[in-house]
Amino acid sequence: MARLRHIAVLASGGDSPGMNAATRAVVRTAIAGGAQITGIMRGYSGLVAGEFRALDARSVSNVIQTGGTILKTSRCEEFLRPEGRAKAAARLRDAGIEGLIAIGGDGTFRGLHALASEHGVAVIGVPGTIDNDVFGTDATIGFDTAANTALESIDKIRDTAASHDRIFFIEVMGRRCGALALAVGVAGGAEVILVPEVPVDLASVCGVLEEGRRRGKTSYIIVVAEGAYEGGAQAVAQAVKDRLGISYRVSVIGHIQRGGSPTAFDRTLATRLGRAAVDAILGGETDRMVGVTCGEVALVPLPDTWEKKKPVDLDLLKLTTIMSS
Repeated sequence: MARLRHIAVLASGGDSPGMNAATRAVVRTAIAGGAQITGIMRGYSGLVAGEFRALDARSVSNVIQTGGTILKTSRCEEFLRPEGRAKAAARLRDAGIEGLIAIGGDGTFRGLHALASEHGVAVIGVPGTIDNDVFGTDATIGFDTAANTALESIDKIRDTAASHDRIFFIEVMGRRCGALALAVGVAGGAEVILVPEVPVDLASVCGVLEEGRRRGKTSYIIVVAEGAYEGGAQAVAQAVKDRLGISYRVSVIGHIQRGGSPTAFDRTLATRLGRAAVDAILGGETDRMVGVTCGEVALVPLPDTWEKKKPVDLDLLKLTTIMSS
């Protein structure tokens, strides 16, 4: 296979801190490798519409410390249909683009795989999502920053919980994966952590509160992943109140978890993966995701990233039980 001379990069799906650091690494590694690099604006929507922007080394100056994505991102219903992907592939061909690197999660990777299998486009995925739910990599770009952002909020809420002897139910992001809730719950000293992977046992939650009350405990932090219980933290809190007659407060941290300057860990991870993505695609690889496993960069078949389930560390739940005693 001839070495590619022109590649493109886009960001897709939910933004995550570190996407700009990854974009920077892709651009500068491509240039160092003698390839032309184009940025595609607004994800797959921009690909279908042909919103392309020539990039050079200066295009990504002073972005490593910024959150969000300079390439913008969006969802694209048209790209979900075969005719939309055919249009996208034609846009790439017309622009002379021979390969595509996309930063995102499993939805992004499904789109890449479709372009590769249906139209022969050379593609490489870079895992960028705060959920840390992508199989084939120990960490995804943005997870560490999101966890630290949520933790900062929980630390502040704990101050007021202790001052007022209150129970706080704190909702963090995670519709299908509890990795973020586990990380911030353990680090924040939560008494209870509720995640989508384990059915919520209201009797057990109430038991923790009652046992703590018998020991003289007066404040609690209960971390709830948004997908752990129908209706989220508010519904859990109300269900517990119905059983125990307690008063409570609910705090939904929300989209603040997506923003902010990426941590050193996320900047380094993004830079490593951005470089690895370019090395892979210029080296003839396609239909792969670049990830980091046990400290080493690895190439993972794109279908594995959604067909195989990345387990969460449920031992952290057991640790929470011990630590909250």
